[in-house]
Amino acid sequence: MNNTILRQIDLTEEFQPLAFTQTVASVTISAPPTNAGNVLLRNGEGQVEMIPGEWQEFHRVNLAELEVKGTAGDVVTIVGGTW
Repeated sequence: MNNTILRQIDLTEEFQPLAFTQTVASVTISAPPTNAGNVLLRNGEGQVEMIPGEWQEFHRVNLAELEVKGTAGDVVTIVGGTW
């Protein structure tokens, strides 16, 4: 069964997971151009800094293993699915 993922996460200054349970999906994670600051996205192997307006594509990644933080009041969006 495939599930669509459409989610917006409000950022904080502390890392938080993109999912609280194992969720393997193919997604695009976006930092909207309206964000005030950069977004840090990390997993156990390293981290990526995303500037406002940037996006990253991930294929078959466990969202519970990805964490994100940034400027309070900014957001990231996650769009994709479990296909």
